Parts: sequence; C-alpha cells; structure tokens
Amino acid sequence: MPPPSDRVRLPYGACFTELSVERIAAEAGLSRSTFYLYFRDKTELILRLAESLKAGTFEAGEDWDPDRPEDGLAWLTDAYHRIVRGDRARSATLAAILEVAGYDRAVRAMLEANQRRFMERMAARLADEQRAGRAGGGMDPLLAASLMIWGGEQAIATYVINTVADEERDARMAHELAASHWNGIYRRPAGTAPSPAADPAR
Repeated sequence: MPPPSDRVRLPYGACFTELSVERIAAEAGLSRSTFYLYFRDKTELILRLAESLKAGTFEAGEDWDPDRPEDGLAWLTDAYHRIVRGDRARSATLAAILEVAGYDRAVRAMLEANQRRFMERMAARLADEQRAGRAGGGMDPLLAASLMIWGGEQAIATYVINTVADEERDARMAHELAASHWNGIYRRPAGTAPSPAADPAR
C-alpha cells in the first residue's frame, strides 16, 4: 500500500483547520486508526505533504546546464511549467499547507527552510552567471534569488489555487514568469547598478 501522504486528497472547498481526522482519513480511503499509524496528528500530515510537494519543486531546477546559456529562457520556462503542473495536480493540498502555515510555527519554519535552500542554490547560480559576464554586475545575487523564490512561489500558488486547469494558459503563465525573471535577473544588462537611496531630507 502506498504511504498515506501520496493518497490523501483534501476535499475542495473545505477549510483544513475545520476538517476532522475522520474526514481526512475517509477522503484517503483509510480508517481513523490507520491514519494514526502514520501520523501523530494533522500537523504532521501537513508537514509530510509539504515536504513531498516542495521536493518536487526543488527537483524542477536540478537540470540547469550553465554550459548552454543560450537555452536558459527555454529551460526556465520548462522548469516553471513543471512546477505549475505539480502544484496544479495538488492544488487543494497546497491551499491547506498555506492555510496551516499562517498559524502553525512548525509548518511555517519548514516552508521557510525550504525557501532558504532554493534561495542559496539560486544565488550561487546567479553569482556564477555574474562571474561569466552574462548577468549584470550590479546585481545582489542573494537578494535577487530571494525575490525570484518569494515572488515565483506566491505567483504560482495564487494562480493554481484560483484558476481551473487549462494547459495552454498554464504554459503561457510559466513563460511569462520565466521571461520576467530571465530578462530582469539572469540577463539584466551589464553595468546596471542599484538606484541610490532617496534622501529623506529632500
């Protein structure tokens, strides 16, 4: 039998906080007692689901090839499209994770730890692009990576949770997000420096 974390499908329109263990187990085709063989409580279920979901997101960026920079936009578009597909397939679960993260410190800490992982990998990649002379020298790699991760995750989550599946539109969404990051960060014009801070006295 596959692990329950792969079988749980939360009912659409339901608030996770208000769902009983009995209802969650029933949706997964399990008994309440079987649920507790795998999870201490609903929070542990959410943590396991979030780990599984974010692992797929992280894997989507593993095949970056720095020796083929001319394929970068196509690669980034494909990576985002894979993330959209994965989140789309589990949009109810994603909504539940984000709901619980709003009030549960353990779930929020786990999501933030995953974000840091993504940011560090992305920042290292952007720094390599700078050294190769392909990205703007005035860019702050870690800050740029943080904006990519925060903005990208929020954009994709909001999109898949609030829209119905449409493969053509999903592909366009992935391309628009990729193009904004590729042209605004990966291929920011060389020599672009941060704007000076405004003088508060003026």
